[in-house]
Amino acid sequence: MGTQLHAKGVSFERSFDELNLTEPKIVEEIHRAYISAGAELIETNTFGANRIKLARHGLDQRVRDINFRAVKLAREAREIAGEPIFIAGSVGPIGQQMAPIGRITVAQATAAFEEQIAGLLEGGADLLVLETFTNLPEILAAVSAAKRSTDLPIVAQMTFAEDGLTLSAEEPSQVVQALERAGVDVIGVNCGVGPQVALQVLEQMRQQTRLPLSGQPNAGLPARVEGRFFYFATPEYFATFARQAADLGVAYIGGCCGTTPAHIAAMRAALTPTTSPTRLRTPSPSTAIAIDLNPAEQLPPTSFAQRLADHAFVISVEIDPPRGLNPAKCIAGAQLVKESGADAVNIGDSPMARVRMSALSLAVMIQQQVSIDTLIHFTSRDKNLMALQAELIGAHALGIRNIIALTGDPPRIGDYPSATGVWDVDSIGLIKILQRLNEGYDWLGTSIGKPANFTIACAVNPSAEDLDREIDRFRQKIEAGAHVAMSQPLYDRQTLERFFERTGSLPIPFLLGVLPLQSFRHAEFMHNEVPGIVIPAQLRERMRLAGENGIAEGLAQSRELLHDTKALVQGVYLMPSFGRYEVVAELVRWLRQERAPTLPSSRA
Repeated sequence: MGTQLHAKGVSFERSFDELNLTEPKIVEEIHRAYISAGAELIETNTFGANRIKLARHGLDQRVRDINFRAVKLAREAREIAGEPIFIAGSVGPIGQQMAPIGRITVAQATAAFEEQIAGLLEGGADLLVLETFTNLPEILAAVSAAKRSTDLPIVAQMTFAEDGLTLSAEEPSQVVQALERAGVDVIGVNCGVGPQVALQVLEQMRQQTRLPLSGQPNAGLPARVEGRFFYFATPEYFATFARQAADLGVAYIGGCCGTTPAHIAAMRAALTPTTSPTRLRTPSPSTAIAIDLNPAEQLPPTSFAQRLADHAFVISVEIDPPRGLNPAKCIAGAQLVKESGADAVNIGDSPMARVRMSALSLAVMIQQQVSIDTLIHFTSRDKNLMALQAELIGAHALGIRNIIALTGDPPRIGDYPSATGVWDVDSIGLIKILQRLNEGYDWLGTSIGKPANFTIACAVNPSAEDLDREIDRFRQKIEAGAHVAMSQPLYDRQTLERFFERTGSLPIPFLLGVLPLQSFRHAEFMHNEVPGIVIPAQLRERMRLAGENGIAEGLAQSRELLHDTKALVQGVYLMPSFGRYEVVAELVRWLRQERAPTLPSSRA
């Protein structure tokens, strides 16, 4: 990252980490270049984003912002690329000598690492990479901070000189023994003088441990040419290194300073014959879309609609479309939740008013490639009355017949604050349009040839501050023609019971919204900063006490809620945080193992 930023004209005197805030497009472009080259893991631009290093640039009060934004940039690059890659939160040394040689104590270093790691976790990093450390006490302080903060995987890498020792004269065997005791998940080497020393160190490490190893050497030693640093180890040389590292059993192979996207592409090509494919290939542009041009007069209900009609317990999982052209990550997520036992996936319509692939396009691809029912979020924000109906008719022809009618987030909160919202109708009006189409007519009463068979879903928030207004609109949605209700995320049975006490017996199925919490920070953010979300104090306290086990605690809370409410609802609507489909897939599997009750028709 540093080499690439410098190549784009950024001076070494600047804080590279601050660019996450001041030049985010440059950072994101670099991420996307490496993803395009074939990287399966990218690191955040946070190597020096700790309080002690940032203080040199007067940025010691921006630790959280810089680290949080760095992960967001990497995640945005991943979404635009559409590849199912991992995002590693990069943590480098504090940049000063530790006691007894220097003034920084172990406690101060640990606190600085904890602060940085908190920002990376809040942003949604998938793992942590502790890299380019030159002495054991400092990396052990970083490991301690990481272990106290999270249960995410920890990759711990040290830098070795030409003599095969660290700058503090530690041997590879000492490093391995200390890091194994500390409880890291991967041990390795990065930076340094180049691939040959890295391979020598890795050979010695392999004799000492069964843990996975990592190797990310520099592209040789740099040379300064006309004020800039250049590295001369070629992509072909790194392809050879990658094969040699793989032969040693190294699991995590990459490069550090000077390794360009061309180096990564060469390594990827060299390793492809010996590694299992991790990327889903989308159909070629010539692949035909199957459309029934002569459908029967009476169209059958979708499997989702049929399960609702049969009073079965229904499970749907939310998937947001990619921000770029590649839907592979979304399709892989749909495949995962289908295999786990989900009945359908929900697909957002540019949520938070941010530009994404259309929900309709992704729904068609998922239904064709994964064979699972989809429900598309359809907002009245972006289209006038004519365009709304045209797109709905087209969706029906493409086999997309489960629609959640929404008003939509206002453009001012998203990427294009100057964009104009249309809103010829709100969500209630949109439900009326869908119902008219189901009767065989457009909004003006013109025949569309035969009745459509949309399953119409509506949203409702049992935690709404103005519950009277929320219930009034909910009843209007039911009267307009909604077939099923899907709630905003809830976190306690009491709120649901109070809501049902106010509404009485519902004439339509009710699916409970569940969004598993990831950490205490996540819980505080959801409760205090997301409108309409209420998380009871005791649950937030449990998340605080869970510490590094936040994901497990969030899952436990979701299981408790689902167990307590399954008899009250006809299904659930699961929403993953940070695109972690594996977390909700675990909930789906658990629900399917539980014996879901068949509900009486009075609730349905």
